Amino acid sequence: MTTRQDESSGFEQLQASAEFQELRRRYRSWAFPVTVAFLAWYLLYVVLSGWARGFMGTKVIGDINVALIFGVLQFVSTFLIAWLYSRHAGRKLDPLADKLRGEIEGGAR
Repeated sequence: MTTRQDESSGFEQLQASAEFQELRRRYRSWAFPVTVAFLAWYLLYVVLSGWARGFMGTKVIGDINVALIFGVLQFVSTFLIAWLYSRHAGRKLDPLADKLRGEIEGGAR
């Protein structure tokens, strides 16, 4: 019973530490704005598809219209966000998370 209490107090101490709060701040400062931007971009696509059919049906090159370009750009932006997040995590999140994990695992032994 005391081991479980020691583990939970260790995690609680870690959660209250300035480094953990910095990790959370770094994650949120990247993820929240990007999520909002992507949802706005996606909502724009849906709204235009529903209420601006003439615009979305505008042919750009041959049979390729604005809707097709926007649809492809949705996929492109998804992959871009995944790549950017991976880069951000590798630079800003993973080193700090590894350090915190080392501290908590080292302290548990």
